[in-house]
Amino acid sequence: MKPAYRRDFFTIHERMLAGFLLIAIIPCLVLIYLLVYGEVIATHAAILYAPMVLFLILIGYILIRRTADHIYYLSQETGMLESAKKNGLIQIQSARELNDIATNFNSLLNKLEKMNRKNQEQATQLMVYSRDLALSYQKTKQEEDLRNRLSRYVGNNLVEKLINSRSGALVETERREVTVLFGDIRSFTTIAERMSAEDVVLMLNQYFSVMVDIIFKNSGLLDKFVGDQMVAVFGLVEATGNAPENAIRAAVEMQEATEQIMKERKKYNLEYFEIGIGINTGKAIIGNIGSSNRLDYTVIGDCVNVAARLEQMAKGGEIIIGEQTFLQNTGYFDIDSRGEVYVKNKKEPVVCYNILR
Repeated sequence: MKPAYRRDFFTIHERMLAGFLLIAIIPCLVLIYLLVYGEVIATHAAILYAPMVLFLILIGYILIRRTADHIYYLSQETGMLESAKKNGLIQIQSARELNDIATNFNSLLNKLEKMNRKNQEQATQLMVYSRDLALSYQKTKQEEDLRNRLSRYVGNNLVEKLINSRSGALVETERREVTVLFGDIRSFTTIAERMSAEDVVLMLNQYFSVMVDIIFKNSGLLDKFVGDQMVAVFGLVEATGNAPENAIRAAVEMQEATEQIMKERKKYNLEYFEIGIGINTGKAIIGNIGSSNRLDYTVIGDCVNVAARLEQMAKGGEIIIGEQTFLQNTGYFDIDSRGEVYVKNKKEPVVCYNILR
C-alpha cells in the first residue's frame, strides 16, 4: 500500500519556493535580532553572517533545483511514453512523492500493456472467427445456390444426395448408359389454336407441374422442355430400382395423371388432350453442351434419337419402349411386342414394345 501524505494547500512549486524564502530569510532575521537586541557590532555581524547566508542560499537553491530537475525529468519521461518515442518503465530516484508517482505510473503501464496484449489476442481470435464465419457463409450460399439449380432438374429427395456427393456435381462429361423418356401432347397445335395464349400457358403449366413431380418421384432428371414436349433422363443419379423400370413406372403414372387431369377439364368444358410417350435405353453422351454464354446439361446420341422416334410413333395414351429398355426392365408390367419398325435416320429396324395399362 502506498503511503498516505498529509493534505496541505501548497503545490510542490509553492513548497519549494517557501523553503527557499525561509532559508534566505531566517538568517537575516537572526542577524537583525542580534543587531537590535544584542551587543554585536554591524561590521562583525556582516563578516560573521554574510558567508553563512550565502552558503544557506546556495544550498537551498541546489536542493530546489535538484527537485525541479527530477520533476522535469519525470515530465519528459511521461511525455515520451505518451508520444510512443519510448517503451519501458520510468526509472527515477527522488523524493518519495516523485518515486511513488513513477511507481504508480509504471504500474498503470504494466496494466495497460497486459490489456493491450489481451486485446491483440482477442482481435486475432475474432479475425479467425470472422474468417471461419465467412467461409461457412460462403459454403452455405454455394450449397443454397446449388440446391436452387438442382431443384429445377431433379426432385428434392435427390438434391441432398447430390449436395453431399464428393464433387457436388451431377456427373462429369462422359459417355454412359441411360434411359431417355420423351413425352409429347398429341395434336397440340390444333388445340392451341382454339385457345387464348393465357389459357394455353395455364394448361401447360398445370400439365408440366404434375409430370415433373412424377419424374422426380421416380428418380428421373428433367432434361428440357421443347414446346409441349418434355425430355427426362433416368440412370444419372443413384436410385432404388434400375433406370428402365423407373422410366416405365414414371410413364405409366404420367398417362394415368394426364387422364385424371383431362377428366377435370372436361367437367368445365375445357380443351383436353392425350400424350404419347417413347422410352429407350442405351449409350449417350452427358455433359454441359452449348456456347460460352449458354450451357445446357443434357444428353445426346443415337439412344436419344431413337427415344424421340418411338415417342413420335406413340398414339395418345400409348407408351412405346425400345428393346434394351424391355430387356433390362425388372418390374412387373404388361408388355406387348410390336416387332421391328423402321425409324427415321436408322438403316436397321428397331425392335420395340407397347406397355399395356
